[in-house]
Amino acid sequence: MHEPFDTLPQALRRRARIELLGPTSVPTLLVEPEGNPPRSGPPCVLWLHGRTAWKELDPGRFLRLMRAGIAVIAPDLPGHGQRFDATLQDSQRVLEIIRIMLEELDVVAGAGLSSLGADPLRTGLGGMSAGGMVAIARLTRPHTWRCVALEATSGSWAHQRARPMFARRDSASLAAIDPINHLSMWHPIPVLAVHSKADEWVDWRGQAAFLDAIAQRGDPALVERLVFDRTGAEHEHVGFGRFSAQVKERELAFYLEHLTDGSPRLS
Repeated sequence: MHEPFDTLPQALRRRARIELLGPTSVPTLLVEPEGNPPRSGPPCVLWLHGRTAWKELDPGRFLRLMRAGIAVIAPDLPGHGQRFDATLQDSQRVLEIIRIMLEELDVVAGAGLSSLGADPLRTGLGGMSAGGMVAIARLTRPHTWRCVALEATSGSWAHQRARPMFARRDSASLAAIDPINHLSMWHPIPVLAVHSKADEWVDWRGQAAFLDAIAQRGDPALVERLVFDRTGAEHEHVGFGRFSAQVKERELAFYLEHLTDGSPRLS
């Protein structure tokens, strides 16, 4: 294994492994859930980390899912983790990262579900920051995802033009992939969006505009917001500071509600 994996809690390491998935050999953390899954296999969440992070980051999220009977697929984004490339970690390369991961996502998901024996009809998506942008963009294409949890991210990228990640992109290039421009392809599913209004990296107003837009296209009750004025986190962006545990518990309950019968463990 490699160093970040070796620092995971022992309980998680016992049920986790890293596999290289798809034709581009994407390093992916796979976590087998506890409990006895149904014949169709356990439900599963594919989680995408943010820029400058790595797939093993935030093991508390994976432990909660694992103990609740939910499998996990967590790939490294392009240029991150085991496929480290410093040039791809520059904030101005976010759009490139999104495009590459979009092309890899379905193959990684399929291979991960097969390896875990998970139920492809009970899969949830999730991601934070750049990983959340990948998740949102993927949902503007045909899909079978049941629900999505989004942290500190945005589905209206034009709002990010004042930030380094999209500041130097020409309008046509950005508009061609900006999710808010492709809402005709949005299939209403349950959404949980978590954000700090003081986020210095991803403008809450852009995400709020996107959430309003998808709520208008379907049942507004499907769109849930968990928004804080301030969290104490670095740049008000990563981890939600003093609200970190609250966020993880709400996300776990969200996935249990929409991927299982709502019970804390499958039998």
